[in-house]
Amino acid sequence: MDAQIVDGWPQGNEIRIILSNTDAAQVNAVRRALIADVPKLAIDKVNFTQGVNQDNKGEILESVNVLPDEVIAHRLAMIPIPTHPDEGMMHPDDCPNCKDLAEESKGCMTCQVLYHIRKEGPSEDSEETVRTVYAGDLTNISDQMFDIRDEHKRIPLTVLSKGQFLELYAFATLGRGRQHSKWSPVAAVGFRQHCIAKLNKPKKAKVLFDLGLTTSDGKPIDAKLFGKDKTMTDVNHLLDLEKALHQVGPGTNRDVEFDDAITLEPVEGSYIFTYETDGSLSPEQAFNGAMMELQGRFDNLASDIEKAFA
Repeated sequence: MDAQIVDGWPQGNEIRIILSNTDAAQVNAVRRALIADVPKLAIDKVNFTQGVNQDNKGEILESVNVLPDEVIAHRLAMIPIPTHPDEGMMHPDDCPNCKDLAEESKGCMTCQVLYHIRKEGPSEDSEETVRTVYAGDLTNISDQMFDIRDEHKRIPLTVLSKGQFLELYAFATLGRGRQHSKWSPVAAVGFRQHCIAKLNKPKKAKVLFDLGLTTSDGKPIDAKLFGKDKTMTDVNHLLDLEKALHQVGPGTNRDVEFDDAITLEPVEGSYIFTYETDGSLSPEQAFNGAMMELQGRFDNLASDIEKAFA
């Protein structure tokens, strides 16, 4: 299998990759590995402070708010935690310091990232009625490389009214999507057959060209997108053209006049693979992680087969 990133990608957390010299089964294995096998960090344990406190102004604050603790814990779990595969973070079950400890005792700097929130509702004399708690209010107690990224800081967790406070400690550990969706680093994972477009009948193709449609980068969809050999190979333009062809397809009353003026012909053994990450990993890190997971799996399988026939 050969992999090539499409020109202009990744864009933010989204990516397009051409996978060639392969088949649908292998590409689907990559898809499943991305969803279920690539390890990432997520909050999986939260300790809430319960009770009544008094602030330095004498106001009484109670540890209640509009959402149950279970809902807040779930929202914390879904926050993308920055994950750095090359920094040596380990799963608690593999950590040499923790693997032999009881479950409630596991957790150290090698296998756990610790966060803290202490937030109070508006004061009694404030004009505010509620105060929102955001993901950005999580204070990282471990290492600054695990600070919540700027694009995720405005994720809301709950709101606090007057006389309320929220304090908690949250613990993030490595896991995999097959255990829980909070550990799945990707979304919208899909693939399609890689095709090239052929301009068979330029005059009839004007039915499409005259609609004034444009590509995602603002170029008119017309004959100029095709090369001298009347073919289009640019992947980004091909995907835009594929959407545009729905305007002249069956049920549009334009299909007869269009008469297959442009056709999409599949490239054997080649697929366009697309996905986006939640921001905990870059698209390249997620893909490399999936490849490493698959490589390890097949190496172990080959070893087991050799032992069976030894």
